Amino acid sequence: MTDTRPPLLEVKDLQTYFFLDEGTVRAVDGVSFTIRRGQTVGVVGESGCGKSITARSILRIVRRPGKVVAGSIRLHREPSKPGQPGEIIELDKLDPMGVEMRQIRGGEISMVFQEPMTSLSPVHTIGNQIIEAILLHQPVNEEDARKLAIDMLGKVGMQQPARTIDRYPHQLSGGMRQRTMIAMSLSCSPQLLIADEPTTALDVTTEAQILQLMRNLQHELGMAIMFITHNLGVVAQMTESVIVMYMGRVVETASVDDLFYHPKHPYTRSLLRSIPKMGVKSAGSLSRLESIRGTVPDPYALPKGCPFHPRCADVIRGVCDVIDPPVVEVGENHQARCHLYAPIQGVIPLAVAGGVAVADSR
Repeated sequence: MTDTRPPLLEVKDLQTYFFLDEGTVRAVDGVSFTIRRGQTVGVVGESGCGKSITARSILRIVRRPGKVVAGSIRLHREPSKPGQPGEIIELDKLDPMGVEMRQIRGGEISMVFQEPMTSLSPVHTIGNQIIEAILLHQPVNEEDARKLAIDMLGKVGMQQPARTIDRYPHQLSGGMRQRTMIAMSLSCSPQLLIADEPTTALDVTTEAQILQLMRNLQHELGMAIMFITHNLGVVAQMTESVIVMYMGRVVETASVDDLFYHPKHPYTRSLLRSIPKMGVKSAGSLSRLESIRGTVPDPYALPKGCPFHPRCADVIRGVCDVIDPPVVEVGENHQARCHLYAPIQGVIPLAVAGGVAVADSR
């Protein structure tokens, strides 16, 4: 079913490279996707696949020697009057430290970082840090900003917010620090919240509370969420559509139902097979979960063709290890970057033996 909600953020062919003495790392290599208003989009993949760098590229906070070298990032603002077109801001063309980008960063697009203890200042109270964000983006005085900060801490479920506001990060538990980060991110009612592993290192009870909190706040504020995570269980619970990344590329995009019930890319299928399943008995006491064979390629020397082909059980020799796969429509609002769905002219798979297809050129 086609999503008719208007687009909020459009990313097209985004490329972010790190120029190091050892070589060039293509951390984000041609990523494209669209986030619509009120939509929750999950971004999954192994560590180092480019999830966080994609988020940082959107906010223009990639640290040197990283640099956005190509692509477009377009923010669609709501029209000021009904019936009129909304303004489109090209974030990739703004000065990262300019006034306009600083207003967008935190005001219209906010981010919850992976580890709150390293994101919060240890020498300032959490109240001072939330108040600073409010004063930067809203036309209020310090007294009103403090009231708004206390109100937001209450909304995120912080106990005794009027007292907690004057505490330092080290005086809070991990869950309370994460609630503080969410309160700071939402204090200016952003249109898009980027949540980068917001439940990492939290116990399962606190994780469930944080996820429920984000759902409630999304419903209340009507914002979109870009949810970055390793946890496919969280993806199933939180998101509407999913972006699967591998080595800086999007290898599959689908609705959450299609991704779990009809995965197309071999990498996605491998990820799903590695999830423990309730009610499934093991074949023996020594049986282990299935893992993805091989290792992630060297980022300084990516293999020719499809980057996943050295680990792929469905590799087509002579094709996957030679030709870069295209993005193919494999269903409604479902795309996969794989040769299995885009036969190369003149190349015919002869046989599949042991999960490996051998190609013949005719």
